[in-house]
Amino acid sequence: MWNLLKKWNTLRNQILFVFLTVMVIVLSIVTTITLSQVSLLIKGNAEDQIRQTALEASGRIDSLFEQLNTATKFIITNPRIQDIFTRKYKGEQIPFSDLQSLYNAVNNIQANTEGIYSVELYTESLEQLLPLNDTNKLFNRINVKWINEADYAKGKLVWIGEDPKNRNYYLAIRRINLMDKSFENAGYLLIQVYKNYFSITKMKNSKQYTFVLDEKLDPIYSNYPGKISPVSFKNKSTTVINNTEYMVTKQISKDGFTVLILTPVTALTEGLNGISIGIIVSGFIGILIFFICSWFLSNMITRPITNLTNTMRLANEGLLAINPNEPTVNEINELNSTYNQLARETNHLIKMVYQKEIIRSYSELKALQAQINPHFLYNTLDSLRWSLEYKGEEELANIVVSMSNLFRYTISKNTNDDWVTLSEEFNHIENYLEIIKFRFADRIKWKLLLPTELKNIKIPKLLIQPLVENAVIHGSGNQLNQCTIIVSVQKIKRTDFVRITVKDDGAGMDEEKLQDVKNALNNGEITGKGMALSNVKKRLYFYYKEELEKKFTIRSRKNEGTMVTIEVPIHRGDF
Repeated sequence: MWNLLKKWNTLRNQILFVFLTVMVIVLSIVTTITLSQVSLLIKGNAEDQIRQTALEASGRIDSLFEQLNTATKFIITNPRIQDIFTRKYKGEQIPFSDLQSLYNAVNNIQANTEGIYSVELYTESLEQLLPLNDTNKLFNRINVKWINEADYAKGKLVWIGEDPKNRNYYLAIRRINLMDKSFENAGYLLIQVYKNYFSITKMKNSKQYTFVLDEKLDPIYSNYPGKISPVSFKNKSTTVINNTEYMVTKQISKDGFTVLILTPVTALTEGLNGISIGIIVSGFIGILIFFICSWFLSNMITRPITNLTNTMRLANEGLLAINPNEPTVNEINELNSTYNQLARETNHLIKMVYQKEIIRSYSELKALQAQINPHFLYNTLDSLRWSLEYKGEEELANIVVSMSNLFRYTISKNTNDDWVTLSEEFNHIENYLEIIKFRFADRIKWKLLLPTELKNIKIPKLLIQPLVENAVIHGSGNQLNQCTIIVSVQKIKRTDFVRITVKDDGAGMDEEKLQDVKNALNNGEITGKGMALSNVKKRLYFYYKEELEKKFTIRSRKNEGTMVTIEVPIHRGDF
């Protein structure tokens, strides 16, 4: 008997026996559990679908609101409208013919936008510019709190709700900012929106009722045939309407709109009986099919796995061997292919690691050799300093000290040397200017203004010094009069940025030359002495990406001097 068991104790028979036993047990347990829990599963799936419907409806509302936002943005940024509001902001009288041109600018955009019934324009003093035949004040049109909301939003579209003058429309407002006047407030844009603009016409389930509420929880759309207040059940998971229990699904959009969907609870468990019968029948059929397939599958699995195992044992000899491909099921072929790929890549990585170790050792040797030259330079400068002090040349000795500090700062090879504190950068600038003073004598003066609380802010190394060098060359170098260079740092209020300014009262540039420099910087075509500005701007882009590239400004006037300003975040250097 024992010999007979040993004869049948093969991998194939073990797989067949285990597969069949596990399949029978699993199907029995799954069938029992499924029959008792299927109603919960079906209900859960239905709830997921309803939540997805609510999410899609919320996305649709956001999309419609974004269309209004885009259309009104086109209107307030229209060059013609910006021009008229700029002139009005300056106190100029606007001719009637220019006011009439507002119609064309507004109508061209309104004609290509769905949902907007009318557009009204008001000045900063709340006087109406459009329509022309109306002299209303904005505070007579809407509540003053919405004007304050528009100011607080700083140009974003603010949803008001139902028009108090005409309940067939909704209202929205946004402030008009002047792009050429540092986005100063110049007036307001008020639009009327059709009430059916937010209608959701396609619903997946006709038994569902959908409500769309604005930020004030006032309904702006509903497909419920009667009258009902959605606020009464917005915080409930279920509610009863006309003796029917409904599940309440709530979804709030990113623009503040609330979508409520009511679904009958009975609709969540439809088809339960059919699914239960299907599960039982499928269980019996599955056992029968699995019994037939397991016998063939056990044979197909055994041979390739055995061959693969034997091949993997060859790894003890050094490199991983490649296993020959054999006709078998896709899974085993994939396993064999994956192993072969792993073997090839592992063998390749072993060779690469060996080669990299050789290269790393060579690089370390070169790095040690490269350290000799800077140390030789520092030692030579120190020797020169002591020699000058010994001979009484204090001024030259101080210049040598500044040069030594400058070289140490510039060619340092520390690992974390990409970022330095403002205090370290200002010390470097001080050393540089001390050296420059030896050349220009009393023709150059400087002031370094760094508040104590900003000294430890980190910036890219050598970010400011090229600007100071540029000021020396083009400010003091192009004139015989005395030139003062001021380097200052100050925190920008209500932001996490600091403003770094390098200013000189030297030769300066006229408007034409200044514009040429700006164009060359923007196009990346600057050469020669202007490379300092270009390099600083490129480093701003490298360390702070595109959002900070525009925070690099140049101002200059002929015979009055030049000022270069950069703005960088306070905490960016900590990363």
